[in-house]
Amino acid sequence: MKTPNEIFDTMYKSDYFSQWLGVELLAIGKGFCTLQMVVRRDMLNGFGVMHGGASFSLADSAFAFASNSHGRVSVSIETNISHTAAVKEGDVLTATARELNLSNRLGIYEVPITNQHQKIVALFKGTVFRTEKEV
Repeated sequence: MKTPNEIFDTMYKSDYFSQWLGVELLAIGKGFCTLQMVVRRDMLNGFGVMHGGASFSLADSAFAFASNSHGRVSVSIETNISHTAAVKEGDVLTATARELNLSNRLGIYEVPITNQHQKIVALFKGTVFRTEKEV
């Protein structure tokens, strides 16, 4: 069975969206993943703050890597996010996906996103269905 780092490498090489986001892996293990990215101008909305889809995508990527870290292909079946603070160009965001519950078929994860001042700017929660297929 592959290690969480090997699983990350396998997934990331074909994950062109996470590559576009510019995510950097800070830590990964069974049931968790920490990613970081810098907010770019092309991630801003018409009000000059980060588009909600960009923060969602950062959290969703951390969620995907964490939930697949056990070696079974896991697919998202429900997600939600609360945005709690404005994010500006140049901010450094860190998303840490943590496993809250894992069963044979389902996994539940929480992903707080913090800025460079350790302030929570968004909180994501997601559920995956765990297939029998190996990553």
